[in-house]
Amino acid sequence: MLFLAVRSIRKRPGRFLATLLSAFLGAVIIMTFGSLHDTAAAPGVDGASADTMTIAASVVGGYGSLLVFFAIASTLTVAVRQRAEEIHLLRCTGATPAQISRMVVGESAVVALAGAVLAVGPAVLGGRVLLDLFRDSGQVAATVEPAFGVRALGSGFGIAVLASVGAAFLAVRRATRSAAVARHPRGHRARTPAGCAALVAGTGGVLSTYAVDSSAQTLMAFPAYGAILLSVGFAVLAPSLLGRLLDLLRAPLAAFGGAGGHLSARNLRRRGAESAGVLMPMIIFTGVATATLYIQGVESAWAEASGPGRSIDDKNVETLNLVVVGIIVAFSCIMLVNTLYAATSHRSREFGQQRLAGATPGQVLGVVARESVILTLTGLVLGTVAGVAGIIPFTMVRTGHVLPDQGPGTWLAVLGVATAVTLVTSLGTARRALRTPAIDAVAVAA
Repeated sequence: MLFLAVRSIRKRPGRFLATLLSAFLGAVIIMTFGSLHDTAAAPGVDGASADTMTIAASVVGGYGSLLVFFAIASTLTVAVRQRAEEIHLLRCTGATPAQISRMVVGESAVVALAGAVLAVGPAVLGGRVLLDLFRDSGQVAATVEPAFGVRALGSGFGIAVLASVGAAFLAVRRATRSAAVARHPRGHRARTPAGCAALVAGTGGVLSTYAVDSSAQTLMAFPAYGAILLSVGFAVLAPSLLGRLLDLLRAPLAAFGGAGGHLSARNLRRRGAESAGVLMPMIIFTGVATATLYIQGVESAWAEASGPGRSIDDKNVETLNLVVVGIIVAFSCIMLVNTLYAATSHRSREFGQQRLAGATPGQVLGVVARESVILTLTGLVLGTVAGVAGIIPFTMVRTGHVLPDQGPGTWLAVLGVATAVTLVTSLGTARRALRTPAIDAVAVAA
């Protein structure tokens, strides 16, 4: 099966580019921060510098590992789902589910290894740049020299390969099930308790903010983690929440959107799994970025107003928060672009059938645009709710005010990034798919 996996990659390398990109960027981030572990363990490094680098590498490494898995899992799920006919053909020719799993897992492992190898060079440079930032801000001694060794390589290769193999196994296991079972709502029963558990835990974390002393240095942790858990809960429950929203919007879409609005709602309901794949990174990006940026802004303003200046610990926390937000932005954008590109390009046959039935390219793009707007609004609203749920308690306890003084500019910037990525990717990919003649699109996809 390994030979078959390598042969499949060589035959159609294009289908693995998204996975390669996710593994490459994930390994770059993990190795970059993993190099701080190697630097901290080097001889001659003072204790304070070693502690700063170790904390940064551990915190961001944990976030990065989770986001790498989500990014690769999102990409692989869409890719494997689009190979349903190929998998069905293999089953018909005698391949067992275990053999198919080994093939897909083998493909993912090979692609992840290639991505990790390509990531070594950029990670070495990234580690040096990151250490320079810590030295320039005074958080690490100027005499500390960068190191890149076993810990950076081991963490980067290990997480990239494990995330790819685990995500591939889950995706192909789901794909080899009966199509009827996979599409039946009962197949997603596990989503509801998992999403509700995340929402309950997030609500508990947010409410715990009120039980902490207003001057405690650990105050930020409770609303921040609460907002993260709320975002994850909304993301897990995205398919059912989207379905309920479509029920509410059915009449307005039919009244103002006509046949195109009805078709957009129908497409989103029929493609619930793909829609959830788009909503998940959007909700997490909006919720976590909004909460973290505003909470850090309130914290920085409070620290400057309450004392002669910020301590090294305050700078460390601010650096970590901003880096975490940067990682979330990067991976959320990657997940959005990969998922939207794969899902939209896979609809070339559907677009061709609509055009053969009399729809113009402009009408098809209009349907895609409405779908993108509905998804964008849903993701932004749910993400904003999660973010605000963390911001308000923290601001009330820390400053006594309900809302932060930073204004809506940061929130609007977050919404702008998410909206631009969604609309540009979906409409650009659909426009590219429509360049193919309708008859050719239907014939090739069939």
